[in-house]
Amino acid sequence: MARAVWLEKRESELLPVPYFHVVFTLPRELGPLALQNKRVVYGILFCAAAQTLLEVAADPKHLGAKIGCLMVLHSWGQNLMHHPHVHAIVTGGGLSADGTRWIHGKQSKRRKPFFAPGKVLSRVFRGKFIGMLKRAFASGQLGFFGRLKSLGDQAAFEQLLSKAVRHDWIVYAKRPFSSPACVLKYLARYTHRVAISNRRLVELRNGRVSFRHKDYSDDQQSKVLPLSSCEFMRRFLMHTLPSGFVRIRYYGFLANRYRNERLEKCRDLLGVMSVPASTLKETQTTAENSDRVPSPKTCPACGRQSLVIIDVLSPARPLLLRRPHFLTDRKINSNCFDTS
Repeated sequence: MARAVWLEKRESELLPVPYFHVVFTLPRELGPLALQNKRVVYGILFCAAAQTLLEVAADPKHLGAKIGCLMVLHSWGQNLMHHPHVHAIVTGGGLSADGTRWIHGKQSKRRKPFFAPGKVLSRVFRGKFIGMLKRAFASGQLGFFGRLKSLGDQAAFEQLLSKAVRHDWIVYAKRPFSSPACVLKYLARYTHRVAISNRRLVELRNGRVSFRHKDYSDDQQSKVLPLSSCEFMRRFLMHTLPSGFVRIRYYGFLANRYRNERLEKCRDLLGVMSVPASTLKETQTTAENSDRVPSPKTCPACGRQSLVIIDVLSPARPLLLRRPHFLTDRKINSNCFDTS
């Protein structure tokens, strides 16, 4: 329910402009450090990625406008290994510096919507992240344990950073294939759960858990990966976040503090008519009274329109109830194994 409410709100905020899907990924060398310092490193990941997008977009060489972006943290790959990265949905245009006009995004040589060169985003992101990480180390915010204990020495820490900056960092920037709403739905799968969905689980047999995954090294072939139950739980628990950590964040004119006012300003500049909430509620109330048919979103208990339609199911024969069998050696239905 929370995921559906979040998705409905975000879709209502979409503007009639191109959107871009940008992914910022940490290099492999910094993965163990991030795993031991989730709150600090993940926070730096958000800040560095957001500052990169806002500053590059504000540069007149690229766009010269203040954009809006929504960012979601993922820390896993298809095989459940540690793979920290953030997904960002970015507007292909933004408000001018004085807020009096909407600046549309540029086009590439092929006359397609274009945000910014990937190499520019990659290098700016790398510089900002390394700078913030150095300041976190100098202020004693980072902890080093086990195999990373030697990194507490400044020379060893600098050597790690030097190794991480020898190559360009991966920043994926491309316009969503179909629509920004589709990217929102993709991200919504993981906004209120962790790492793996029920439908990917195949079976639990002889103390081994099998699940489906895409092998990107083999042309994205769908394969089944069997793991011991201990290894499966180890990989799963790597992606739990610190208490109170916010994994969905908003920047630019979508920042929480001024979001409603800035969105109204954007719609006004784009010539999009927005219906006030009070008018919409009165219209709905009038329609209900005239037809005397309760809205499907009306709660039968409190009478408020607080329900959210997640899906419409076609009539089907009732399913027979089966006893739980998580601890048996039989194949299990993935829908019964809740990992939320």
